[in-house]
Amino acid sequence: MVSFNQRLIDRAKDINSFLCVGIDISPEKLGSENIDDLIAHSKLVVDATRDMALAFKPNFAFFERWGPKGFLWLEELVHYIGKGPILIADAKRGDIGSTANQYAESIFHYFDFDCVTLSPYLGVDSIEPFIKNKEKGVFILCRTSNPSGSEFQSRKIDNDSFLYESVAIWAETLNKNNNIGLVVGATVPDELSAIRDLVPELPLLIPGVGAQGGDLDHSVRVGNSSSIGIINVSRAISFAGDLSESAVRNSAESYVMKINRALNE
Repeated sequence: MVSFNQRLIDRAKDINSFLCVGIDISPEKLGSENIDDLIAHSKLVVDATRDMALAFKPNFAFFERWGPKGFLWLEELVHYIGKGPILIADAKRGDIGSTANQYAESIFHYFDFDCVTLSPYLGVDSIEPFIKNKEKGVFILCRTSNPSGSEFQSRKIDNDSFLYESVAIWAETLNKNNNIGLVVGATVPDELSAIRDLVPELPLLIPGVGAQGGDLDHSVRVGNSSSIGIINVSRAISFAGDLSESAVRNSAESYVMKINRALNE
């Protein structure tokens, strides 16, 4: 069995792309309250970017708000994407072991995702159910891209290190199956550099580029300096220009070119 982290690297090499396309389709951004329009646009995004997306990352909140129809949409979208791109469930799960087991069953076996985002707050028993199978992976929230992420993540702890540093080192100790990575925002370039130095071999999922204004070049170079750094872009691709397939594709192509240019500098 090939480990999840190796699958990430293989996919990036196969298509020469480190782009993760986030799928966060909201009625506010699309300008329609009709769920059929949202479903159609999510498929348009997939069609426009499938050949250059290392991964797709549907954000569960944008599906859950629609109740049963949203879960059916998510299931349909996963099948529509099919094999090839890595499927990351942006669900940010974090609960006690027995509950985590149920989340893992749902995400990995019912919905057939390859990977899930997790919160580390409840400790190792909230992570273990997701990492037993080396073919399935997790990205653990470490230093997030949101403005208030520093409130807890940047607090000093007993050994005078930052909490996010402790999370990074802890995650590395759990990575026995080569299927753990970290979520680190492009909006915090100094912390991104520090984390990469601490855990040179862990994959990084780097959001915050695009609408949040993170530093793309720095994120690409640091993220891929020793292992793989995957650049996530959501709104800047999904809602590009006039929302047409060509506009979405042009935006994705632009990001792939910028990422590859930064890698080669």
